[in-house]
Amino acid sequence: MSSQTALPFRISPARYGLDTSLCLAVTILIAWGLVMVASASVAVSERMADASTMYYFKRQLMFVAMGIGAGAFAFLMPMKSWESVGPLLLALALFLLVLVLVPGVGIVRNGARRWISIGPFLLQVSEPARLAVIVYLAGYIVRRQLPLRTSMKGLFAPFIPLAIVGSLLILERDFGATAILMTVALLMLFIGGARLRDMALIGVSVGAVLVMLVLIAPYRVQRVIGFLNPEADPRGDNFQLAQSLIAVGRGEWFGVGLGNSLQKLLYLPEMHTDFIFAILAEEFGLFGVLILMGLFATVVWRGFVIGHTAEQLNNRFSAYLCYGLSGWFGLQTLINLGVNMGALPTKGLTLPFMSYGGSSLITVCVMVALVLRVDYENRFLQAGHPGLGRNNGKVEPTHLRRNGVSGSARRDQDGTGLFAFFRRRARS
Repeated sequence: MSSQTALPFRISPARYGLDTSLCLAVTILIAWGLVMVASASVAVSERMADASTMYYFKRQLMFVAMGIGAGAFAFLMPMKSWESVGPLLLALALFLLVLVLVPGVGIVRNGARRWISIGPFLLQVSEPARLAVIVYLAGYIVRRQLPLRTSMKGLFAPFIPLAIVGSLLILERDFGATAILMTVALLMLFIGGARLRDMALIGVSVGAVLVMLVLIAPYRVQRVIGFLNPEADPRGDNFQLAQSLIAVGRGEWFGVGLGNSLQKLLYLPEMHTDFIFAILAEEFGLFGVLILMGLFATVVWRGFVIGHTAEQLNNRFSAYLCYGLSGWFGLQTLINLGVNMGALPTKGLTLPFMSYGGSSLITVCVMVALVLRVDYENRFLQAGHPGLGRNNGKVEPTHLRRNGVSGSARRDQDGTGLFAFFRRRARS
């Protein structure tokens, strides 16, 4: 083909690439997480791995490689393919959640049955299961847009599989994962256009069920009591929280220095997993904590911005998926930070990218890859490239479509999405 031959579409090279801020923040978090796992796990590695101080670091490095590989595979799949396999992913999630409860298959640790052994790798099934449910829910919102916006039945229907998944998670004693999943589901359905009065009714019902689940489990009640009065039993039930608060307090402004934490010397339980933030706060101080929070905020912010761009381009599945994944990431981060600083009851939730653990790290890498895939498709559509997204890419941004559309079409266009609620309020 001659270089002078006109292309059937105009390509703007400046629009290609990936979100720089998101990629940079994720890269720093992965690298920082490796450093923190190496630092926080020294003592526990010597104790549990026959004096190999880098045992957990080497495994975490392997998990990073696996996460990048899984993320690359997820990135290569178009969003239309993810939308089409949503029901299949939900069925797979249910299968895994049932399988882990089978005696002899599921592995029990600290009284919780959450893991399946796959060779040398332990899969915590709640992580990929929640991702599968969010992909399915984004597709449901697109397929059932009208019933969701106009009837209680349309809002109630997705809570049938959600209730089944939540029940299975509770049987595994994974209350934290259940609470996050239900909260993110409510967020996605609200953004998807569900009526406020219906959302209020469902939200109160879900909240009541979660409170009941806390009250019927003595160990959950004890965690709440310990949270309300952390000084009551610092050497007993509140030992972990007390040691976490000591670590955070020792950090002061600029920390005691990388590798100089005392609490990681087997004083603080789970120092390289659920409570790695406390070790980070001890070694880097308030200054490091603020940088870390800024990085997490960047990931959440860019996720919502990418989702909003997809919404403007009429790629609603991509938009709702970005909103759900970003909400999940932000909520889990906030809960982990709150637990480490005594602002929330103790829960077994990891800190994304930082905590040791293959299932969590690989799942988060796939989540980020999906958001980057949406960004990739957004840029192609904005550059005029056909064949990506819905309607073969023949869509325009919302602000370009406003003129010339009918009133009913405009109401349908404005009726969903995170920013649609505020647009309607601004015009009223």
